[in-house]
Amino acid sequence: MTNSPDVDVETTVPDHMEVIETVIASLDQDESAMVSHTDGGHVWKFCYGSVEVFVQLTGNTDTDTLTVWSPVLTLPATEETKLMHHLLEMNCGETLEACFGISGDQVLVLASRILEDISPAEISRLITIVATIADDNDDALKAEFGAA
Repeated sequence: MTNSPDVDVETTVPDHMEVIETVIASLDQDESAMVSHTDGGHVWKFCYGSVEVFVQLTGNTDTDTLTVWSPVLTLPATEETKLMHHLLEMNCGETLEACFGISGDQVLVLASRILEDISPAEISRLITIVATIADDNDDALKAEFGAA
C-alpha cells in the first residue's frame, strides 16, 4: 500500500461582499449606493423607495455578523404608547425575519444574523425584507405617529 500525498482541499468561502453588492444593485432605485470600509467591517447605504437602508458586514468568518436596518420614524412621536403597541403587534405577525426596534431616537426595521452557513438567498432575503417592510410602513407611521 502506498501512501498518497496529502491533498490540500481548498474550502470555498462565499464572497458575502459580492452577494451584498449584487443585491443592493438590484434594489437601489436611484443609484445612490455607497460603501464605507472600516476596521469594524463594511457598511453600505442605499435608497429603496422613501427609505435609506444600511447593511453592515463585520467580517467574513462564521462568527461575524450581517445586520440590515432602516430608520422609519424619528422620536419623540405622538401617542408613543399606541405606537409601541402597534410596533409590537407588527413584530408578532408581519415582519418575518425582521423586527421593529429603537436605536437612539430612531424607530428602525432591522434584521441580524451570524454568517455561519448563510446562503446568498438568505442574504438577499434579509436585505429585501428590511427594505420592503421599511418602505411599506414609513409613510404611514410618520403620518400617524410623527412628531407634531
